[in-house]
Amino acid sequence: MTDVWPLVHAERRALVDDLSGLSDEQWRTSSLCAGWTVHDVAAHLVGNAGHISVAGLVVAMARARFDFDRMNQADAARELGDGPAYTLRRLREVAGNTDAPPFVPLVVRLVEEVVHGEDVRRPLGIAHDYPAAAVVPALEHQVRTKVSIAGGRERAAGVRLRASDADVVIGEGPEVSGPVVSLLLAVSGRSAARADLSGPGLSALG
Repeated sequence: MTDVWPLVHAERRALVDDLSGLSDEQWRTSSLCAGWTVHDVAAHLVGNAGHISVAGLVVAMARARFDFDRMNQADAARELGDGPAYTLRRLREVAGNTDAPPFVPLVVRLVEEVVHGEDVRRPLGIAHDYPAAAVVPALEHQVRTKVSIAGGRERAAGVRLRASDADVVIGEGPEVSGPVVSLLLAVSGRSAARADLSGPGLSALG
């Protein structure tokens, strides 16, 4: 995964470009990430891009009572600042960072940038062309990773995922086909992406 960082940096900068010029109302738009606005997701991505040591991670988890979602919410809250302009500036500043949480596979950086990128773009009606080199490893990671740690293994269990726009077939069972980005979103728990998918396995896709 030595080529991950250029892909991550490109996606961060593309998102900065897409968020530039949004109105205050658009920043308040509900994202695909349940309970979070576009502003919240952008702030979360800023927090994710920052450096955290092993000791820092332990302290952050302890403060969140070892609740992963609560820790993410606390990180995002710190980067909301005094409004969207602050968060956008911070997102631009961290776009080239090469920091990652300890013990977390580097491919998770791709999952974050692609899935959260769509979390904000889709509700805003913004189209973006993601490279297969970013999306395919992200999908492969998600289908191997438990839902309890932000993956999608249980959702994808018992079906065959076939991308209509990439050379990707994963799993066994009744087929679900569609754009690879939409497959990634669906196994990551974004039900809005199911409208892009078809096949006899769709009802079994969790």
